[in-house]
Amino acid sequence: MERKEFLKMGLSSLGLLTIAPMIMSCKESSVEPTTTTSGTTTGSTNGSSATDCIVNPTETIGPFPTKSPADYVIKNIKSDRVGVNLTANITIKNKNTGCGALAGAMVDIWHCDADGNYSEYGGTNMQTANYQSVHFLRGRQISDSNGLVSFATIFPGWYGGRAVHIHVHIYNASGKSLLVTQIAFPAAVCDTVFTTATSFYKKGKADTTNERDNVFSDGFATQLATLTGDVTNGYTLTHNIVVNG
Repeated sequence: MERKEFLKMGLSSLGLLTIAPMIMSCKESSVEPTTTTSGTTTGSTNGSSATDCIVNPTETIGPFPTKSPADYVIKNIKSDRVGVNLTANITIKNKNTGCGALAGAMVDIWHCDADGNYSEYGGTNMQTANYQSVHFLRGRQISDSNGLVSFATIFPGWYGGRAVHIHVHIYNASGKSLLVTQIAFPAAVCDTVFTTATSFYKKGKADTTNERDNVFSDGFATQLATLTGDVTNGYTLTHNIVVNG
C-alpha cells in the first residue's frame, strides 16, 4: 500500500469513525496566513483564552508513528538530518480548566526529513527509502509549568499527497492518551523555504496545499502554526494545542 492510498482510506476504515463528530465540530473555514514585513506569519491563536478554547481535531496517527516513544526523551531530534533549522515551541492547554496550562504532559512529535522520508520505516511501497534502523526527527518532552515543550529540529519536507505537517501525540502524566493531532504550516513560509533552501529541499514547492490535504481539508484553523524567522537564521514555530486534560 502506498502513502496516498493509506490517506484515502478515510476515518471509518482506520477505526476512527467515532471521532468524526468531534472533528467536524471543530471545523472552521480555511485560514490563510497573514504575513508582515517582519517575516512573521500568523497562524492559530487557539487556546489563548477561555473564549477561544477549542479542543484540537483528532487526526490519524499513521502511517509512520514512533514505535517506542518513551525511548526518545530528547529535545534535539535532528540526528544526522540536514535542513533549515526549526525550533518548535508547543504549549499544551487544558480545556477542562478554561485553557490553563497542562503541566506534566508527555508530548511526542515526529515528522519527515527534507526529502519526505520518515525514520523507523521504509523498504516498502509506502516508503522506498529504508530507514528502519534509525530514529531521526522523533522525540518526547514533558510539558513544564507553563504547558510548554520545545524541540530543536529542521523544517519538514513534504511527500506526495500531503501538505507540510508535524505529527503530535499527547499523553497525561499517567500515560493516558489525550490526543493525536497534526500541526499545519503556513503556505507562504513553506514556499519560501522550498524555493530558497534548494540545497536541502530538492523537490520544489509542495504538491498539496492545506486546503486540498486529506487531513486538513475539513478545516485547519486550530492547527495552523505561527512561524517567525527566515531561511538563513532558521524559524521558530509557536503553537497551542488544546486537549481534554
